[in-house]
Amino acid sequence: MEKGDYALASYRNLKPGDFITFGTYPQSVDGKEQAITWRVLQNSGSELLVLSEHILDCKRYHGKRADLTWRDCMDISWHDCDLREWLNHEFYNVAFNASEKELIKTTHCTDNGKGCPDTEDKVFLLSVAEINDVSETHGKDWRRAVGTDYAKTIKPDGCSLYVYDKTNKDNYMIIDGKEAGCSWWWLRTQGNKPSRAYFVGTGCSTRSYGNNSIVGYGVRPALNLDLS
Repeated sequence: MEKGDYALASYRNLKPGDFITFGTYPQSVDGKEQAITWRVLQNSGSELLVLSEHILDCKRYHGKRADLTWRDCMDISWHDCDLREWLNHEFYNVAFNASEKELIKTTHCTDNGKGCPDTEDKVFLLSVAEINDVSETHGKDWRRAVGTDYAKTIKPDGCSLYVYDKTNKDNYMIIDGKEAGCSWWWLRTQGNKPSRAYFVGTGCSTRSYGNNSIVGYGVRPALNLDLS
């Protein structure tokens, strides 16, 4: 049995809440690549839906210029936004080698927002419907997330991950015995205006008013692994 076959066989037995490592991405301040930890959200028998356990990077939903502010948001759909392009090109090619890419399914993504077209993605953000579906069965604690040290660094495009630092203890996680402030992370569903997108707050709630040019929100990639 090939090494990849062993991994595939072990994946078939995974349950929601289990973790796997798959691919690599910069996670330290100096940009050193480390294995990505993924949380299993669903196992259908034929495919495994996984979400990065940590916020891996900080990106605008749309917009690349360093001088953009939150007021510079523009009407855009998930289909056309810069974050989708980044996930399916730069992130996909940096994070996964050729054999890993063979296991990643193309996912038909719906619930992208009112009037927004469906998409076919290798890597995507969760939608509001998906996050609610998982939460109905497994609660909301898994929504709470902290960023890697790399995600917290200031990027050339001006993005800088917001980290909660106030008094509400519900907005912290215990990491290696220490309190760590949680951060916001994007969902793909268009928000309450065409220039906004949904995001998950530091206390696990979903919010509809994230201006898509804002710099402080993080990225938790999701993907489906082929179990066939």
